[in-house]
Amino acid sequence: MSAHYQNQQLWVEDQGVAALAERFGTPLYIYSKAAIEQAYQAFATPLQGRKHLICFAVKANSNLAVLNLLARLGAGFDIVSGGELARVLAAGGDPAKVVFSGVGKTRSEMAQALKAGIHCFNVESVAELDRLNGVAAELGLVAPVSIRVNPDVDAKTHPYIATGLKENKFGIDILMAPDAFRKAASLPHLKVLGVDCHIGSQLTQTQPFVDAIKRLMELRETLAQDGIELAHMDIGGGLGVTYTNEQPPKPAEYLAEMLPLIPPSLTLVMEPGRALVANAGLLVGRVEMTKDNGFKRFVILDTGMNDLMRPTLYQAVMPVLAVNQSQNQGPMSDLVGPVCETGDWLAKDVPLSAEEGDLVAIGGAGAYGFVMSSNYNSRPRAAEVMVDGDKVHLVRQRETVESLWAGEQLLAE
Repeated sequence: MSAHYQNQQLWVEDQGVAALAERFGTPLYIYSKAAIEQAYQAFATPLQGRKHLICFAVKANSNLAVLNLLARLGAGFDIVSGGELARVLAAGGDPAKVVFSGVGKTRSEMAQALKAGIHCFNVESVAELDRLNGVAAELGLVAPVSIRVNPDVDAKTHPYIATGLKENKFGIDILMAPDAFRKAASLPHLKVLGVDCHIGSQLTQTQPFVDAIKRLMELRETLAQDGIELAHMDIGGGLGVTYTNEQPPKPAEYLAEMLPLIPPSLTLVMEPGRALVANAGLLVGRVEMTKDNGFKRFVILDTGMNDLMRPTLYQAVMPVLAVNQSQNQGPMSDLVGPVCETGDWLAKDVPLSAEEGDLVAIGGAGAYGFVMSSNYNSRPRAAEVMVDGDKVHLVRQRETVESLWAGEQLLAE
């Protein structure tokens, strides 16, 4: 995690969290530049000398400063919408390093990506092959494609973030994949580049990855018999991180098991998201008040499910860090927000003695934090800052209340 205690106060790199909260207000997302750089290099270093492309999954954190930092490190990007493509380009990303995933690409999004010159479309259905071929024909272009295969592998993760089983909406069943590849190869405005697989998120074991790659390699042999040669293998993302007690393999350990299974002639494409940014981020809130109903003690913050959806949506357990270290001891408390929902909670049964005015941080908030935030209850979204050593950059201003209705208008008289 990017944060550490110094003289009992929480710091991110060389910046005190309390001073940042005072300067920029709360709720506040804080990212560590060094933590993102270190996480990227943990993937890039073991891949030196191997043809590869590390595509950051933009859905994990789409702040322009985060994307720009990763682009400067050499990353490509995995996108799932035209909006994400526009963000990547605005942040200085190379379109030739972009892969476009997702089950519902619109014709306009396909055209936008073709005109930009992206590396590859990760196609998820036969219907999408036909649609993409038609859009490319209208533009007089050839669309590079990789077919996303669903290998029916149990990723052993939360059902909302498992993507590699038959009952999931993603990809083409591996038994039907050869026919899909043959069709793609027959369409005049498509060029088959590779095969793609993504089995889920927050995986803490390597065996599901190994099983999936072995199935992809068997598929590759079948395709070769049909004269379909692949240039790359996209093994997706999903490597987990440590929020509390999880013990996922390190990227080097994970890659040490994957690389021997994939011939060096294939370019290895991968799509880490959470693993690059989760533990580079904190969400900081201020205690509004505490409440004890005789059964449960509640610590009520000025931030809640509208700013951080993961606990509510996935029952995610994320680390709680009082900004004053001494307050990490105390009565068992539920950390909740101000949103008018019973589901508005950030942590349950944590020891915490923080009182009104104190600051509390939620760790692991760099992934699926701000990107999933909303204006529910007409609450402006938080500011975002990035710390770089002893410097700090405001990378997103806090929304104003007036901005919430900027696109609305009253009924005419």
